[in-house]
Amino acid sequence: MEKNDAIQKIRAELESGTLLAKCKKCGCMKDTLNDLAALLPNSGENNVHGLAQELEVWIGRMEPAQYACLGCAHCYPAVAANALENAFPSAIQVPSPSCDFRLSTTGWPLVVGEYIVPDQTAPVAVSTLASVELTKLLVSHNPRGLAIVGKTETENIGIDKIVKNIITNPSIKYLIVSGTEPHGHESGKTLLALSQHGIDDKGRVIGSPGKHPILRNVSWEEVEIFREQVRVIDMVGCSDPKVISLQVEALASEAEISYECTDCLEPSSPPVLISAVPTVTVTNEPEQVVKMDKAGYFVIVPLAEKELINVEHYAYDNTLLRVIEGSTAQTLYKTIIDNGWVTELSHAAYLGKELTKAALSIQFGFKYVQDGA
Repeated sequence: MEKNDAIQKIRAELESGTLLAKCKKCGCMKDTLNDLAALLPNSGENNVHGLAQELEVWIGRMEPAQYACLGCAHCYPAVAANALENAFPSAIQVPSPSCDFRLSTTGWPLVVGEYIVPDQTAPVAVSTLASVELTKLLVSHNPRGLAIVGKTETENIGIDKIVKNIITNPSIKYLIVSGTEPHGHESGKTLLALSQHGIDDKGRVIGSPGKHPILRNVSWEEVEIFREQVRVIDMVGCSDPKVISLQVEALASEAEISYECTDCLEPSSPPVLISAVPTVTVTNEPEQVVKMDKAGYFVIVPLAEKELINVEHYAYDNTLLRVIEGSTAQTLYKTIIDNGWVTELSHAAYLGKELTKAALSIQFGFKYVQDGA
């Protein structure tokens, strides 16, 4: 590759990558930019002076790293680094991007929810379906190999979240489905069907007996990554934490985990993160309230460790529209109304009540359960 062509290739890769939400939080991109910032000014190559000046812009776009590597099929920093070394083999040696998969403690699970994460590097995930209390009971037994455990009460959004969180943590190789089936939703049987048959071109889980098993927030490619990555273990109906713990430990012993880069060279498809939809961070209260309009429904999740309230806004077909985060119920409520993201007065009143409950749960430390959700 000619040097000028290589420069254009590098510029295009880094410019494109640093505009993507997932790359802005990726350790691979961050490390590559920092390495280039240190190497280029001292390389002795006149051709790269323009790149050195642009690095400041690209580095300025980066956010705190939330993961080391996602194993993307097209890795922008790796392509840029390879092009640079091929064009200037004797002058510039860029270290390879990190692929160790050791996710940051605040960066995973990337899709928020009511989960407990004992060890994010472990190989076993557990869904307790509608058995909410089983989650804490299982954690209290502290089985070796448990990565994450939480409920799954719906056969659509709940499973969307499982798929996204699992495919963004390649350490997870098994998913145990346990606890009591939610009546009508059949989320356990839907997970088993998803593992066996996948989804059709409409996003419907093939063979699911659930009421509305249509996945709106994951792609067919993501589902196939999920199906290839994990083995789903059928323990539906079992609510004994001792029995489940023994299964977790047995699977952990069976697992052969490798953190070498060979594990992430050729995944089926790059995962799509929750950041693919807009996240609205509330900093100031809107000055005025505008007329409300029909817009969908909301799922509220208090994030006590961050002192934030996370609000997921869904369309009526369960498509995730946006994620709104704020530190107070009042700022969230006014932002939602000001943007016309609420349906009617009764819904607005309900939303205000639930946001206040969520805020109080953070302040006083009690468990928040959304009314009617």
